[in-house]
Formats: sequence, structure tokens, C-alpha cells
Amino acid sequence: MMKALGYPRLISMENFRTPNFMLVSEVLLWLVKRYEPQTDIPPDVETEQDRVFFIKAVAQFMATKAHIKLNTKKLYQADGYAVKELLKITSVLYGAMNTKGTERTEVSEEDSSKFKFDLGSKVADLKAARQLASEITSKGASLYDLLGKEVELREARTESIARPLEINEAEKMMKIAINNILEQVQKTKDMLNNVTLDEANLEARIEKRKLELEISQKRLQTLQSVRPAFMDEYEKIEEELQKQYSSYLEKFHNLSYMEQLLDEHRRTEQEMFEEAANILHLMQNRLKEEEQNLLKSGNNDDSDVEIREDEGSDSEERQIMKQRTAMETKVQGRSGKRIVGTMHGGDTEEDEDSEDSEIDLDDDDDDEEVEDDSMEISPSKSNRRARKPEPLEESDNDF
Repeated sequence: MMKALGYPRLISMENFRTPNFMLVSEVLLWLVKRYEPQTDIPPDVETEQDRVFFIKAVAQFMATKAHIKLNTKKLYQADGYAVKELLKITSVLYGAMNTKGTERTEVSEEDSSKFKFDLGSKVADLKAARQLASEITSKGASLYDLLGKEVELREARTESIARPLEINEAEKMMKIAINNILEQVQKTKDMLNNVTLDEANLEARIEKRKLELEISQKRLQTLQSVRPAFMDEYEKIEEELQKQYSSYLEKFHNLSYMEQLLDEHRRTEQEMFEEAANILHLMQNRLKEEEQNLLKSGNNDDSDVEIREDEGSDSEERQIMKQRTAMETKVQGRSGKRIVGTMHGGDTEEDEDSEDSEIDLDDDDDDEEVEDDSMEISPSKSNRRARKPEPLEESDNDF
């Protein structure tokens, strides 16, 4: 549009990516000159006040001459929003140029000035004409109403004119009017006197309030200077409270730390217990498998040999159970005592005595084997257990 209107330089939206007030002012001044060559707008835009004055002058000119309302804030931004405001002016000029079409001819500035007239001087006359028109309509309406009452008023007017003037009545009316005016004057004087009295009363109240204020200020100063009797006790209690609070914090921190340590200790004990239980379970499974394998491959020996082997296997089984109980008591010794018994029932007193003697003799060996966590059984014992035959029906051993 600017190129079609004859702007000398090329412009695009890239020129307005950042605020470019100089280009905006140049374009505005060129458009104003294009619209009205004889207009006089100062082109100074060096200072902030000059820029504000320039934008206001252009916006006022376009509002009065072209009836185009411009947003001054967007124009002052001098960015892409200012381009939208510039398009309002350029679109009007571009549309006027296109309406002429091909029949447009170049006209000199002298010829074009003949068809242009100054609207600025006519704006005041236009406002005055509108005001007068509104007044004429209001006056005409009131005159019409009065003329409608003319029939009634005419009779009253003729009667009052035809009636002779009586001096006594006129004098009486004048006296009444004078008395009314005198009463109003007296009322105003009384009001003035009351005002003076009210003023004196107000001044007295103000003085009284000032005295009360001074007394209150003095009392406040005395109260601020005097130390309360309970202040010493209050400070002592406050210091004690601070000490108690610090000790409470310390104890609370220690308690939380000890609880954390206790939880960690319990967790480690639980892990150790689970590990020991898993080891025992594996040992039991291994022993069961070995017993099954050895029982399958066992030989049928004499009854005497079977009885001796049965007694030896019983003693070996007791030793293994002792090792298991010792291991369990060591793992769970901290959490509490546990009672562990054997799976044998109905033993005689001689067997019990022999068991006690065997427990006393083998305690040291069992403890060493449990601490080393070897949990292994000698091959001789396993071989002797492997040759254990099936239990007799008359034996006390349930297994």
C-alpha cells in the first residue's frame, strides 16, 4: 500500500520486529502530509515529551479531519501493533486511490487545493449550531405548552387589567412582603449568632481534648518508664523455659537417633536369623537326601550289628540335634531365650543320663563347630547313619 501511495522507501514487517519510533514518526508525518499537505505538525521526536506531543497531534488531526480513531499507546510502542494503526490511515488513502481507477489523472497541488477546505475552523461552528438546534427544540416545546394555556390565562389577564388598582390592598401586600423579609433577616442573624456560639463551644471542646491528650501522654510515659513488678519473674521463667526447650530438643534428637540404631540392629539380627534358618534348612535337606541315598544302598546285616548301629545312630542323631539347638540359641540369644527339644519321646532314665553325659562332654566341640559355621558332619558318622536300617516295630524310636 505504501509503495502504491508513492512512499519513497521500501518498508516491511521486519522493520518493526523491534521498536522503531523514527520510522513510525516518518511514516505518520508522510501520511498526514499526503492527506493534508498544508497541515503543520512539528516533526521533532528527539525527547520523550516531543514524541508524546507528536503522537497526540497526529491522532487529533486524523480524528478531526478523517474521522479515524488511532490508539496512541500502540503508536508509541512503534512495533507490530503500531503497524495495525498505520494501516487504518493507509487503507483509507489506498481505497480512495482505487475508486478513481484508470480515470485518475495527475492534478497539480494548486488545482487540488481548490477542492479542499479547512475543517478545523468549521468544527467550533458545527458544535455551536448543534447546541443552538437543541435549545431551539426545547424552547419551542415550552412555548407550545404555554400557548396551550393561553385561553385560560387570557381571561385572568383581562380581569386583572380591567380591575382598578386599590392603594390599600397594595400597601397591605407590601407590608406583608416587608415583614416576611424582616423575619428572614432576623433568622439569618440568629443563625449567625448561633454559629459564633457553636464556634466558641467547639474551641472550648478542642482545648479540653488537648488537655486530656496531654494528660494521657504523660500517663503513658510514666507507665512506660515504670518497670512492672512481675517482669523479673517473667524473665526468669522465660530463661528456664528456653533451657528446658533446649534440653527437650537434645533428648528428642538422642531418642530419635537411638530408635534409628535400634531399628538397624533389629534389622541386622533378623537378617542373620533368616540366613541361619536358610542354612539349617539346606543342611536338613542335604542330610535327608544323603540318608535316603544311603538307605537305598544299605546292606542287610545281622540283628546284633543292626542293634549296635541303631544305638550309634541314636547318639549321632542326638549330637546333630545338639548342634542345631546350639546354633539356634546363638542366633536368637539376644532377642530372648528359646526352648528346643528333640523329636524323641519315651526315653528311659538310663538314656537320659547318657544323654546328659554326652551333652557335657560334647559341649566344647559343639560350640566350636557352631562358631566356625561349618555345619558339616564327618564322613564316618554319615556312613554309620547311612547303614541305619528301617526302625523296628518294638523300638521306642518313633523315627
